[in-house]
Amino acid sequence: MMAPMDPHRITLYGIPNCDTVKKARAWLGAQGLDFQFHDFKKQGVPEQRLDGWIKTLGWQALVNTRGTTWRRLDDAARAGVTDGASARTLMLAQPSVIKRPVMEWADAGVSVGFDETAWRARVA
Repeated sequence: MMAPMDPHRITLYGIPNCDTVKKARAWLGAQGLDFQFHDFKKQGVPEQRLDGWIKTLGWQALVNTRGTTWRRLDDAARAGVTDGASARTLMLAQPSVIKRPVMEWADAGVSVGFDETAWRARVA
């Protein structure tokens, strides 16, 4: 597994105006957990981190095929996402297509999406 950017902190990756990211940030704060936020819009998608997420989680878990960004892609662009390399190219070009939030936990684990039950077990 990948080590977080700061091995003693949780890193939450996402977009600040995303409702799920807002919920995740509020939950982490309510638990009194120290975390850093990486804004895809301002800071971009860190390529080496993305490579690790793809390796750990699989590209299918990272591409949000239910989101607005995916739906706005033309049919050819959607059909062109067939493997990790093509998904990586799309995620770097269109960070909003990444399912959010991507979490790098203090224990070096990685997860995607907000699942309060799983998160509570992870930080217990």
